[in-house]
Amino acid sequence: MGLKINKTNQFDRDGFLTDRHLWTPEMAEEIASRNGITLTDQHWEIILLARKYYEEYDSPPAMRALVKYLRLHLGNAAGNSIYLLKLFPETPVKIVCKISGLSKPSFCL
Repeated sequence: MGLKINKTNQFDRDGFLTDRHLWTPEMAEEIASRNGITLTDQHWEIILLARKYYEEYDSPPAMRALVKYLRLHLGNAAGNSIYLLKLFPETPVKIVCKISGLSKPSFCL
């Protein structure tokens, strides 16, 4: 894609955006692509809800909190860890936060 991400200024050494206010949907597409993910409507629902969660609680969500938040907003089908793992393999919350432009969760190694 045409977007060039300047990692030295906008991203930390782990690839997380240093200022969530710089985030754009185009940036999310690029970050997702670099992590082997093609974003669908289902991905976008979770990304936007993760950003909403951050706005409400002033921190990135933990897995249980994100699952509960998704269940509240999207229902049982999307509010479970297996659904998240299918969309964001291996480390769902870490990848969701990265693509969403949120800081690295403190509980992630």
